[in-house]
Amino acid sequence: MVGKVIKKKYELNSISSKTNMVFNILFSIYCIACLAPLLLIFMVSITDEVSLVENGYSFFPSKISFSAYQYLFMDFEKILRAYGVTIGVCVIGTVLSVLLTMLFAYPISRKSFKYRNFFSFYIFFTMLFQGGLVPWYILYTRYLRLEDSLLALILPPLVTAFNVLVVKTYLAANLPEAILESARIDGASEFRIFFSIVIPLSVPVIATIGLFSVLAYWNDWYLCLLYIRSPKNYNIQYSMYQALRSIEFLTSSNVASLGNTSSELLKVPGETLRMAMAIIGIGPIVFAYPFFQKYFIKGLTIGAVKG
Repeated sequence: MVGKVIKKKYELNSISSKTNMVFNILFSIYCIACLAPLLLIFMVSITDEVSLVENGYSFFPSKISFSAYQYLFMDFEKILRAYGVTIGVCVIGTVLSVLLTMLFAYPISRKSFKYRNFFSFYIFFTMLFQGGLVPWYILYTRYLRLEDSLLALILPPLVTAFNVLVVKTYLAANLPEAILESARIDGASEFRIFFSIVIPLSVPVIATIGLFSVLAYWNDWYLCLLYIRSPKNYNIQYSMYQALRSIEFLTSSNVASLGNTSSELLKVPGETLRMAMAIIGIGPIVFAYPFFQKYFIKGLTIGAVKG
C-alpha cells in the first residue's frame, strides 16, 4: 500500500515537472517573440542607410553605421533639455496623479461615505462623455492661461477615471473597515489614517497606477503640440516628432527638385533615423519597468475585480 502511494506521488511529480517544462518553453518562446521586434528596431537603427535600402531589415546588418544617432545628437543640448522636461513632467505629474487619485478613490471606496454613489457615477460619467477638443483647448488657454507652460503638460492627464475606479475597487476589496474603525477609536484623524494605514496597504495598486501615469506622461506629444510654443519647453517625444518631420521635408520631392545644391541636405538617414528615435524614446521607460513589475500584476488583477 505504501509502495503504491509513493509510486502515485512520483507519477504526479513527474507529470507536474513535465507540465512546468512545457509552460517554461512556451513562455520562453513568447518572451523571445516580444523582445525580437525591439532587437530588430535597434539593429536597424545602427544599419547603414544604403545597406538598409539594398538588403532590407535584418537582425545582422551587413554594414554598421551610427549616422542616425549622430544626426539626432548634433544638437545634444536640445536633446538633453527635452529629456529634462520629460523627466520633470513625469516625476511631478506621476506623484501628483497618484496622490490625487488615492485621495479621490479612498472616500468612494468606503460604504460609510454618504455620497459615494454620486461621486462614483460622476467619475464614471467622464469615461463615457467628454466636452471635446475645442472647449478643452479654450479652457486651458483662455481661462487657465496655461499656454506655453509646463503645467499644460501636467494637468490634463492628472486624474483619470480608469485609475480612480481601479484604486476604488482595490481598496474596497483589500482594506477592512475594522482596521479603520480601530484607528478612529484610538483618536487618529482621517489624514493620519490615510497616510499611515491606507497608503502602506495600497503599495501594489499605487505601483500600478504609477506605471500607467509614467507611461502616459512619457509617451505624450499631443499636449506639447497643442499648448507649447517655446522650444525650451518641448519634451523628448515632441522633439523626436519634429526631427522626423524635418527629415520628411528634406527627403521630399519638393526639396529634391532644387537640384545639386541640396545634395548635402539629402545625405541624411531616413528609416534608420525613425528606428533610432524609437530607441531613444522608449529606452528609459523600458529600464524603469522592472522596478514596478513586482507590484504591477498584483495591483492590476486585484484592483480589476468587481466588488
